[in-house]
Amino acid sequence: MSQRVLTTESGAPVADNQNSATAGAGGPVLIQDQHLLEKLARFNRERIPERVVHARGSGAYGYFEVTDDVTGFTRADFLSEVGRRTETFIRFSTVADSLGGADAVRDPRGFALKFYTDEGNYDLVGNNTPVFFIKDPIKFPDFIHSQKRDPFTGRQEPDNVWDFWANSPESTHQITWLMGDRGIPASYRHMNGFGSHTYQWTNAEGEAFFVKYHFRTNQGVRSLSAEQAAEQVGKDANSHQTDLLQAIERGVNPSWTLHVQVMPAAEAADYRFNPFDVTKVWPHADYPLRRVGRLVLDRNPDNVFAEVEQAAFSPNNFVPGIGPSPDKMLQGRLFAYADAQRYRLGINHTQLPVNAPRTATVDNYGRDGRHATRYGSRQDKNYEPNSYAGPAQTGAALASPLAVHGWTGTHEAPAHTKDDDFFQAGELYRLMSTEEKDRLVANIAGGLSQVTRDDVIEKNLAHFHAADAEYGKRVEEAVRALRED
Repeated sequence: MSQRVLTTESGAPVADNQNSATAGAGGPVLIQDQHLLEKLARFNRERIPERVVHARGSGAYGYFEVTDDVTGFTRADFLSEVGRRTETFIRFSTVADSLGGADAVRDPRGFALKFYTDEGNYDLVGNNTPVFFIKDPIKFPDFIHSQKRDPFTGRQEPDNVWDFWANSPESTHQITWLMGDRGIPASYRHMNGFGSHTYQWTNAEGEAFFVKYHFRTNQGVRSLSAEQAAEQVGKDANSHQTDLLQAIERGVNPSWTLHVQVMPAAEAADYRFNPFDVTKVWPHADYPLRRVGRLVLDRNPDNVFAEVEQAAFSPNNFVPGIGPSPDKMLQGRLFAYADAQRYRLGINHTQLPVNAPRTATVDNYGRDGRHATRYGSRQDKNYEPNSYAGPAQTGAALASPLAVHGWTGTHEAPAHTKDDDFFQAGELYRLMSTEEKDRLVANIAGGLSQVTRDDVIEKNLAHFHAADAEYGKRVEEAVRALRED
């Protein structure tokens, strides 16, 4: 096999990659050494801004296969036929920590899935929990600031974490999830995934349905205790990445079964919980799970930076038959995710290979900008409407229109009959076994007992009491015992 030739970025052969050009054998380095300057300048720019949230992640390619007929609920082409397969890319991630953090930590996990469909890319951006901490996007920057490193101490502060939760009672449900047994997954393969938000499906007849996505792991749910996680982090901070990479490399392809809950749109207004409140679930007794298909991961990325770090997801990437709901947190994410990628990767990030459609054709009037690779022919115009046979609108909406009414202004979400911030958290607690409750209480008390202000502790305790009397009593006693030590 012939030896490959090392070249510069412009393709010129490199004569010496071991020694810089100097003025004489022992003289200073010359600025004319183009190869040296190019290598150093490129090295300085190898990193891009990390994600503010979901910075630490792992990814894999695979496919989604339809196993059940759902055409009565959606006209999405990639879901139109049993047996149909669509290529996918998934990115798993922790949420709060930086790119240099560890995998086995107590934190929600991102579950972001890109379907490369014939009608364009469809992004489903969720978590491994069915609920979230807040219900209005205006609170999101404040929430994340409370969970990130304190600007003075440079570390995550229990005072900040629990103070925000003390003043955000809607967080009680998600706290109960996070501090419970599923708060630290044993691996990405051994956790469920959820769309978390409510979405809209529309069928061929124009009927609208609201749906929630549930990806159930076929490997079984496995989690780590706080002690096991600490040991795992000490052994391998990249434990989840290692597990996913090695499993796929040896042909043990992880898979999930997708189910959806389906609510006819007409039932949303009178449902006992606000169906668009992401701090709440729809009980399965009300809307049972319907199987849709299976997700299989069978190929690792060739380059983590190019394909995992530069992977860009946005929940506003819909396809015909799927659309948004009035979920306020989802509405905020429709803007925020795409805008984050425009900042991190540039306006043309959708042209990067991992983000570009596989089978659909991109044909629009977007031009230029940094890293543009799509220009069109010299006859193409960059405006619309035009008289030169350029791409034109279809007139067919992706999803059904939703009726709106009322006055503009800032409003709290409308309350439904069973809406409060604590009922479902109490239901979740009461579903737990005695051992699960013990671990939940210990995990909460371990963090809450570190808070320095009594009023913040009392506010949080009141939330757990409101969820369930036993729950509140046990957390209160555990916190008191730890503070007296």
